[in-house]
Amino acid sequence: MIKVFALPDLGEGLTESEIVAWHVAPGDTVTLNQHIADVETAKAVVELPSPFSGVVSELYRPEGVLVHVGDPIVSFEVAGADGSGPDADLPGSPEPVTREANLVGYGPDAERHGRPKRRARPGSAAGNAAAAEPVPTTDSAAASVVERPRSSPPVRMLAQSLGIDLTTVTGTGPDGVITRDDVRAHGVTPDAVSVDATSIAVTTVTAIPGGTRESRTPIKSLRKLTAAAMVKSAFTAPHVTEFLTIDVTPTIDLLATINAAGARTGAARVGILAVVAQAVCLAAARTPSVNTRWDDAAGEIVQFHYLNLGIAAATPRGLMVPVIADADRLGLAGLAAALADLTAAARTGTTTPAALAGGTLTITNIGVFGIDAGTPILNPGEAAILAMGAIRRTPWEHQGEIALRQVITLSLSFDHRLVDGEQGSRFLADVGTILANPGMALTMLAGVGLAGSNSAGSNSAGSNPAGSNPAG
Repeated sequence: MIKVFALPDLGEGLTESEIVAWHVAPGDTVTLNQHIADVETAKAVVELPSPFSGVVSELYRPEGVLVHVGDPIVSFEVAGADGSGPDADLPGSPEPVTREANLVGYGPDAERHGRPKRRARPGSAAGNAAAAEPVPTTDSAAASVVERPRSSPPVRMLAQSLGIDLTTVTGTGPDGVITRDDVRAHGVTPDAVSVDATSIAVTTVTAIPGGTRESRTPIKSLRKLTAAAMVKSAFTAPHVTEFLTIDVTPTIDLLATINAAGARTGAARVGILAVVAQAVCLAAARTPSVNTRWDDAAGEIVQFHYLNLGIAAATPRGLMVPVIADADRLGLAGLAAALADLTAAARTGTTTPAALAGGTLTITNIGVFGIDAGTPILNPGEAAILAMGAIRRTPWEHQGEIALRQVITLSLSFDHRLVDGEQGSRFLADVGTILANPGMALTMLAGVGLAGSNSAGSNSAGSNPAGSNPAG
C-alpha cells in the first residue's frame, strides 16, 4: 500500500521549512528512521528520518522550495502492497497522510547503511495523493539524486555561496565525504592573487549573465525569521544602551594562570567569554530585572528564577542565538564546557531548534570582528543584551601611572519598560567590577555583594580619556 508522509512540525511551532537536499530517489529501499532528507527551518538544518520501512514511491517537492507543515513531501510503498494486506482491493486509495507531532519517536534507532539500495519496479504506484503533485522522475533526475556528492548541509551552502559545483570536488573526509577545507581548496586556482596579510584583500567579481548589476535572493528561512524578530524588537521595546570601558588585565592574567594549570591536567580551556558569562550570571542575581519578560497580553511582568544565557553566534546560515540552559548553576568550568559545545555545533551546522529556544538574557561578542562598541538589539522577549568589544592594549591610568593595559568596552542594551536606568547601570557596573577585579566574584558568591553601583568606576571609564563616549 502507499503511505504518504507530510512535513512534520520540527519543533518550536515553526510553520514552514525548506528542503535542502533529498538523499533518496523513487525506487530506493529505505528503513525506519533512515536519513532521507535535509530540511532547513528558520532555526536549524535538521536531518529528516523516514517514518516507514519500504520503497520510495514519489518525491512531491523538489530541493530548494519552502514547504508548509502538513504538506505531503514523499510517499512510500510499504508491506501490504503485494495483495495480502487488508487494503489490497483498494489500490487507488492511499493511506491518509502521515502527520507526526515531531521527529522523535518514529521507532527504534536504525543503523545507516550508506546509499539506499535500488530495486526494479513494475510501474509507478496508482495511489498518489490527490493534493500532491509529484516531482518529475526521469532517469536522469533520479540518477542526479543518487549520485549526489556526500557532504553536510553547511558544506553544500558554502559551495553554493562560492559558486562551486560539488560534483567537481574530491572529498578527503571519512569515506570520501566533502569537507569545508575541500571546498575552499577547490576554489583556489594557480592564478589567484596572493596579497600580504596587512594589505587590502583583492576580490574577483564574476560577471552576471546579461550584464545585470543587481541580483535578487528570496527572503526565507533564517533571514526571514531574523528580520521579523529584529523589527518586532526594535519597534516594541524601548531600547536604552549604556557603555562601560574597563581594564580587564587582571582577568586576562587570571585566565593565563587557569589555562596553564589546565594544560597540565587536561582540563578544557577557559576563555574571556566564559568569564563574562559568569559575571553576567552573578550580576543578574543582584539586579533581577534584567532577567525578566514583558507579557503584554496578560498585563504582567514575568520574573525568571533561572537564567538561560543566549550566546549570539555568526554561522554560515546567519545569526543564531544558541542557549545555555540554567547558566547560573554551571560555574566557570561548566560555562566554558557549554560554550565549547555550542561553538562546535554552530561550526558543523548541527545546532538543534531546541538549543535555540528559551533564552532569557543574551551576550554577543562583537569584539571578534575588531569592533569596540555597538548598540545591540534585544532578542525578542528578553530584557537585556550585553555586547563585548575587542580587548585592546591601551594607555591607562594604573596605580597613579600611565601603563599599557588590556581594555574592553561593554555595551548594554535594555528594555526600559522592564529595567530602570539605575538598575541597568548597576548591572553593567557589576559586570565591569568582576572583570576588572575577578576576586569580586568570590565576594558575590559568598553573598556579601558589592559596595555600590559605582564599584567599577575607579578603574573604568572615568580613568580613560577616551572612555566618556566609547561609541562616538
